[in-house]
Amino acid sequence: MNKVAIAATVLSFAAGSAWAQADDDQLMVNDEDSLVTEISAPEHMENVGTIYSGWRFRSDETQALQMDDFDNPAFVFVDQALDQWETTEGTENKSCSSCHEDVADFAGLKASLPRVENGELVTLTNLVNECRTERMGAEAWKYSGGEMSAMTALIAHQSRGMPMNVKIDGEAAPFWERGKELYYTRVGQLDMSCSNCHEDNYGNMIRADHLSQGQINGFPLYRLKNAKINTTHGRFKGCMSNIRATPFKEGGPEFKALELYIASRGQGLSVETPAVRN
Repeated sequence: MNKVAIAATVLSFAAGSAWAQADDDQLMVNDEDSLVTEISAPEHMENVGTIYSGWRFRSDETQALQMDDFDNPAFVFVDQALDQWETTEGTENKSCSSCHEDVADFAGLKASLPRVENGELVTLTNLVNECRTERMGAEAWKYSGGEMSAMTALIAHQSRGMPMNVKIDGEAAPFWERGKELYYTRVGQLDMSCSNCHEDNYGNMIRADHLSQGQINGFPLYRLKNAKINTTHGRFKGCMSNIRATPFKEGGPEFKALELYIASRGQGLSVETPAVRN
């Protein structure tokens, strides 16, 4: 079977399967916090006029899970991270709370990441591991491991409701350009790019689910498919595997650049962490 036939089989966009927009499709969390899930695309996006949160593409049942923190299964892991926040570790016998009195002080951090520090593009995971190794004298956590996924979900949750607003000019520009290049580059046995699904075909069906625009404003998030918190780089890795490509390293320069570019495609959408997806 040739590449075109394989891709057609994998995508299997059915006639009449396009995503239908609901008039009252509003994400209200705990009946009090209204989050922005639709906004005009930022000026640097050339091919899409409106951007939508991935929440808008989910079934009513999945959407409902995110609308009440009591029902949201991600909070089991967020609560675990709260316990970890107070746990002393390493040669310095410190916990997160030894230096950071209140995790709420990190409000706004998720919305601005990735960002450039000392000439290097850094993610929230990098910042957490820097604290662990440099200040606590503890071992670094695995990039998408359980402890890291939960802790980054807890920290990112403090920014819920704030608009995504990553810096893409100045010293961030070359990283952003690299991420954009990766987004549009076809790779793998299926010869596909991120844009083929998330720009050209969002709203259409892939297997039994609607394709979204691939926004990352809800990460780290809970996936019903694997019943755990999933990280941005973990999802990138899964997408590359799905198109029969060799994934880049989680935490490597390629995925960090791609994270910056995709985050910029969601400028203005509310941070939803921890979101719920299929």
